[in-house]
Parts: sequence; C-alpha cells; structure tokens
Amino acid sequence: MSAEATNPATPGPVAGAAARWRARIDLRRLGRAALLGPAARDRLPDAIGHVAEAHRAHHPDADLEPLRRAWVLAESSHRGQMRKSGEPYITHPLAVTLILAELGAETTTLTASLLHDTVEDTEVTLDQVGREFGAEVRFLVDGVTKLEKVDYGAAAEPETFRKMLVATGNDVRVMSIKLADRLHNMRTLGVMRPEKQARIAKVTRDVLIPLAERLGVQALKTELEDLVFAILHPEEYEHTRELIVDNASRADDPLAEIADEVRSVLREAGIPAEVVIRPRHFVSVHRVARKRGRLRGADFGRLLVLVGEDADCYGVLGELHTCLTPVVSEFKDFIAVPKFNLYQSLHTAVARGDGQVVEVLIRTHQMHKVAEAGVVALGNPYASPSDPAEAPSASSGAGTDEERVDPTRPGWLSRLLDWQAAAPDADTFWSTLREDLAQDREITVFRPDGGTLGLPEGATCVDAAYAQYGEDAHACLGARVNGRLATLSTVLKDGDTVQLLMGQDPAAEPSKEWLEHAHTPAARIAIQRWIATHPTPETPEEIAERGGTAGATTEEVQAGRGDAKPFRVSAAEPPVADTPDSVGRMIAESQASDTPAADRPGAAVALVDQPGATVRLAGCCTPVPPDEITGFAVRGGVVTVHRVECAAVAQMKSVGRAEVGVRWGDTAGCRVTLFAESFGRPHLLADLTEAMAGEGAEIVSATVEPPSQQRVRHTYTVQLPDAARLPSLMRAMRNVAGVYDVSRAQTPGA
Repeated sequence: MSAEATNPATPGPVAGAAARWRARIDLRRLGRAALLGPAARDRLPDAIGHVAEAHRAHHPDADLEPLRRAWVLAESSHRGQMRKSGEPYITHPLAVTLILAELGAETTTLTASLLHDTVEDTEVTLDQVGREFGAEVRFLVDGVTKLEKVDYGAAAEPETFRKMLVATGNDVRVMSIKLADRLHNMRTLGVMRPEKQARIAKVTRDVLIPLAERLGVQALKTELEDLVFAILHPEEYEHTRELIVDNASRADDPLAEIADEVRSVLREAGIPAEVVIRPRHFVSVHRVARKRGRLRGADFGRLLVLVGEDADCYGVLGELHTCLTPVVSEFKDFIAVPKFNLYQSLHTAVARGDGQVVEVLIRTHQMHKVAEAGVVALGNPYASPSDPAEAPSASSGAGTDEERVDPTRPGWLSRLLDWQAAAPDADTFWSTLREDLAQDREITVFRPDGGTLGLPEGATCVDAAYAQYGEDAHACLGARVNGRLATLSTVLKDGDTVQLLMGQDPAAEPSKEWLEHAHTPAARIAIQRWIATHPTPETPEEIAERGGTAGATTEEVQAGRGDAKPFRVSAAEPPVADTPDSVGRMIAESQASDTPAADRPGAAVALVDQPGATVRLAGCCTPVPPDEITGFAVRGGVVTVHRVECAAVAQMKSVGRAEVGVRWGDTAGCRVTLFAESFGRPHLLADLTEAMAGEGAEIVSATVEPPSQQRVRHTYTVQLPDAARLPSLMRAMRNVAGVYDVSRAQTPGA
C-alpha cells in the first residue's frame, strides 16, 4: 500500500487550501527503479535523483560521490527485502533521506540515512560502514541501530532509546535521522494492525514529538502530530478535517485580504519582504477550536513575513503596529530572547474591522530555515568555518568539549544525559523520560558566581541543588533566592538568582519531604536512590505497636521531626552529647534583664562620671566592649548603658532625655546574648556548642525554638573572658554547617 493511501493526515480535498503540503514522491515508482540494479560508477543513479536535487538546493557545491556509494551499498544489501506495504524495502531509507535532504541536511547525514537500516537488517557490519564511509557515518548508523530483543527482551525499546539519546549527546544528527525515520514509518502505518498503530503512535506522541520540538524541527513535529492525532483520536481528527474543508470552500478569505494589505503597507514603507499564508496543521486547528469555540476564517492560518535582516523584522513590526490595529497582548519577541529550541521570530497580531484577529510571524529567511529544520539546518556540529569537519572517534563518537563547535547541545539534553546514567533500570528510564519530555518549557536561573542553570518550568530550589551539585546536594541546607532566605520547596522563576547553602557533612541525608518538591528527574532519582539504600527508621506508631517506647531526640527536633517543644540549655554542665538525658540535666534559664554590670561575674564594666550612680547594661542591645556606648539616667539613680545605634537611644532622645557620658572600664570580659538562625539537621546543637567552646565562650543559657519550615532559631547567652573575641566567636558560629546568620540579640531571651 502506498504512502499516500495509508497516510491519514493527507489533506485530500483541502490540498488547495493547505498549499504548504508538498506532493510526495512516488516511492513505489522509485522502488521499481531500484530493482534495476546499481547505476554505472561514473554517474548518479536515477533512483536518488530527487534526493540529489533537494540536496543541491541547500548545498550547491556538495560532493555527491558519498551518496552514490551509499546508495549502491544500501540497494544491494536490501535487495529482495520487502516492506509490509508490498514495496521494495529500499524505498524506506530512500524516503527518509529525501525528508532530510528537503530540510537541508548535509552530505554526511544523508549518507548515514541511506545506510541507517543496513547494519540492523542486512549482513553489512559497522566495521564495513566505517571502512568505506568513515568514523562519522559509522557513528551515526550505530546511533540509530536498534538493540536486539533476543538480548534485551522487553527492555529492548527503552534501552534502544537510551543508547540513541547518549549518541545524540555526542552528535544531534543521530536524532535527526531517527525523527525522519519515524515520520516515514508513521506515513505508512496503515498496513499495521490497529493495536500496533496505537502503540507506535503513543510512543511517537510521548517521546519523538517532544524531542522534535526540543530540537526545533517543526516541519517534522507538525506532521508527526497530525499523524498521531488521526490514529489516536480519529473522530476529533475527522471533525477537524471537515472544518478545514468547509473553510476552504468559502468565497471570502480574510487571510488573503490581510496579506494583501500587509504587502501594501510594507511596499509603501520600502521594506522588501515576502508575505505568505501559513495554513494551520490539523492539531493546531483543533487546539484553536477548543480554545475559541466557533472558528472564523482568520483562525485557520497565520501570516508569515520573511525579510533579509534582523533589523527589518522590527521595521515590519513598527509599520504593522502603525498602519493596522495591533493586539498588544499577542506580541512576543523571540528574536531578542530565543526559545530553548533555537526558535527566533517576532509574534504579533492585528485586528480586522469585523473583529477577526490575524496572527503574524515576522522573521528572516535564515530564522525561517532554523524554525522549520531546527538542528538539521545547523549541519555538522564538528565543523568550524576555517577547518574541515573533525570526525568523532569510533569509540566515543566525539572529541573533547574543547574540540567541539556544537551549538546544538542545549541544557535540557545535558540534564537528560546526566539523569539517564543514574536511572537504575529500563522501566525507570522509560517512565522518567516521558515525564521529562512532557516539561516543554525552560527557565534560566543565575548562580551568585555568574553561572546559570537551565531548569524546566516549575522547578524548585531542590531541583537547582541537584542540577548544580548532583548527589552532593544531599548536604543542601537551604537557599537564598534573590538575596532572601527561601525554603527548598520554593518554585523558581525565570531570571531568579539562587544561592544554595551547603553543609560540609559527607554523610548528609536528604529529607524525604524533598521528593514532594523535586520536579526534575535528576533530583527525584538521586533522592529515591538514597532512600532505597537507607532503610527508614521505625515511626513512633510502629514502635508503639510492638510495645516499645519512642521519644523525640534533640537531633529530631533540630531536623524538624518529633515533638515541636522548645528547650532551654544551661551551661551548668558541659554539653557532651545531644540526648534527652543530657538536655534534661542542662535545663536552666538565666534572666538577662537590665542587671547591674558589677553584679555579673566577669562582665564588662562601664563607668560613669556621676558619683553614687549605679550603672546597668541595657538588655535591649547588650553592649560589650568595644561598642560605642551612651547612657541615660533613670529612676533610683541608675544609668542605663546602650549601644549608640540602639533604637531605644533615638526614642529617649525624642522625649527629651539627657544623655550621660559613659565609658568602658578596664575589665575585658563580657556577657552577651546571640541569636543563631539555622536550617535543621542532625548534630547541629553539638557542632554549635563545640565551635563556641573553641572560642573560649562559656554558655550561660541556651534556648532552641521549635523548627519552622526547616528553620531553627537559637538564643545563647555566653560569657567571654575577653570582649575582643566576640567577632571571632560570631564568625565561628556562622561557619558551622547549617547556620546562615548570627547576630547580637536586641532583647535578651527573645
């Protein structure tokens, strides 16, 4: 059965309206020509004349000798093989090659395309391909060769895709050939059983179409969408087809009228431009119908304006917005900010007098080529303007990163390659691949060092951590987003700056709650793998069921688990261990109110030139040497001493209180209250107290509040033998993993 007879998306009666649908080559006739045998060695075989013509249209100086030799090998090796449609098998690689030639693929891709099934279906070997056509062609053919079911069983299909994606990471031309191969197979799928048609269509929908979109090959993507639509949704497809047929029979054509008006506007403005009508494909019409309800004539297509230079695109935009009625909400600038799949264009819309809205796309001819063919239009990723193509090695398929000139290795592909290596089995890879490809929008976030991270839309700080640090992200304690502290569950937006706060513990554990916030496969797989290798401790309910006892340890409180009760610690006994017993022995609380400085053992002494006055250090700002201080007389002949920047100083001045001169005495020691803000993690309290002891600080009292959103707030009143050691004490506390801020308390014990 011919391709035309089995292609459900062939417009048929609406071919006149859908002018962009090219008449397809008569593959059956070419198949018969192939049976005549190879041509003479001094001329190109007639059977691939159409391929050569399409190829020379894009590459006038191309050397066709590799194509001739590839045709001879492919035709002779496939001779006698037939497709299920009844055609000679050689018509399939020929059709795939013609698709790529029309998209502008270079000679090496076309050579590999002609040979892409020889190793899989004939006696030809990869070594033979490499000897006759070189390492590049060998690598491309190997990349699209399926793995044998006899070796992989049910995992053959997902493992074949995994192999193909890894090869694509080295050379995107592998996926170009695969997409063209799937398109031709979908065109001729009508000879298959309905259940097999549906299975192949679903894989095409879930995997191949998203890959075509991400690689920017819109010409393949749109036709694949229509073919899948016809198979999986035949009733809706038929209804859409009827809508297109009815619109084609209309006497008036609003798109043609607007096109004429646009041509006139641009002609008067002196801007050379080509204005063409782009009929929507079936799926696009279906989507517009679901969105807008009743369709009008302008909904069945868009206008495409092609110009020579980037600046002309904006000139066209200005003329259209000046002379016609623009719909401002429809404007998008994908030239200044290209899509992640290389797409560039200006999108706008203008309104007609009858209320119909016509969408307009404005781009250069080169932008249009890339928009249609995507990575296929970029050619050989190893070639540079001045050097010949550098072939990848037969073993690796590519040179080093420094040797590559590859604009086609986007961030999403790098991320995909990273997580696929960690997928534990074929099922996990296959299901995760479909989920990953379903995320079709990408954002860019910035690191404090100026680097960037590409993430799918909806990604959180958890995803950013695993994207930047891999499995070392288990030690992530939190994040700052745009300079402000944020939870790891925070959803990131395009352009955010993300600073990830990392601990230093090599045995750090990820929180199981992170799975709820992990949006990327890399994050989910890393967390799941850690959970699988670390059995979950018994819950209190499970312990109760077996008659045991359970209690929240200090570490559980620090990590945000267990009973959320604050505890206070006194330094009457040294904090040798974070256990409920040791905490219980250390419970005490000091009252850090405005206490006479002389009554505090080892406290700093403030002096006042006022006989008989009692000096007290204010608890609101806890001044210590060498803070700049001032005093105010209060009742009972008492002078309270404040830091000069204390808010209470400004308040007392505002009500007319007179300042009293005070100064520090000779005593070097001081008592001060500090706040520590941290993320919850095991052993945090022990690490903090150890750091403080290392600076000679004696902990008078400590309070740890219940965790809130993985954040823990500590209050420490400490005695220092020398006030000059306070800055180094605060630095030591900040350097403890998980602590993100240490500050002087403004009110004691708050």
